[in-house]
Amino acid sequence: MRELVFTLDYEAGCNAVADTLADHPDARIRSLSLHATPESLWRVDHVTGEADALTDIEEAFLTSDYYADCLATEECGATQTTQVLDHTDETLVLYSYWKRTPTCTSVPHLALNHLGDGALFETRHEGREYTWRIIHSGSADVRTFLNDLEAAIGDCAEMKINRLRDASPPTPDLRNDDNGLSSEQEAALRTAVERGYYETPREVDAGELADKLDVPRSTLTYRLRRAEAHLAKQHTARKRSPEGASTVL
Repeated sequence: MRELVFTLDYEAGCNAVADTLADHPDARIRSLSLHATPESLWRVDHVTGEADALTDIEEAFLTSDYYADCLATEECGATQTTQVLDHTDETLVLYSYWKRTPTCTSVPHLALNHLGDGALFETRHEGREYTWRIIHSGSADVRTFLNDLEAAIGDCAEMKINRLRDASPPTPDLRNDDNGLSSEQEAALRTAVERGYYETPREVDAGELADKLDVPRSTLTYRLRRAEAHLAKQHTARKRSPEGASTVL
């Protein structure tokens, strides 16, 4: 099996979900499942972010002219349905079903054409960057797939190849950073440590930290809470592994 990871960096106005995520840099979407046939595509996505971000992202999914995965630059006649499976203060789970037409396509459908049946897909969407991880048999024409994908996205997005190698176990994050934190979470955590937020007693409060980073207090506390949760899970997984390596999937 072979692994292919690439990122599509969307231009403004080309993808409603990407535009919405760009307005909410702390929000992210990751696929829980993704399946495609030659005629259709269905998937379940898990969204995290602040309450207003989740509301805006839900609206983008429900009101877009065509499904966010469609690579057509004009209306192609496809029909799509999105249902909200769960919506809390910090998470949103969406089920989407897309029935294509001969004039529209998507990453999974191009993969079906060039990489064959049985490919596995994992996605993460942050800001305008939409990262895809595809596991395939290894005997496919990857070059033609990438050429056709680049032609399909046209001027709407820039494609960057991140990895092309033998498949490895799935990771908690498709990016190449060391700890899995977003740059905003990293900055918030680093500033909190440097300013004594975690000292006892605290040398600075959340409001002062938020002013330092020039973000609303609610945004800062959300970033710290997400960073702390991620690092705690990472630490626990490492402790459980007999070799000390993280086993979070």
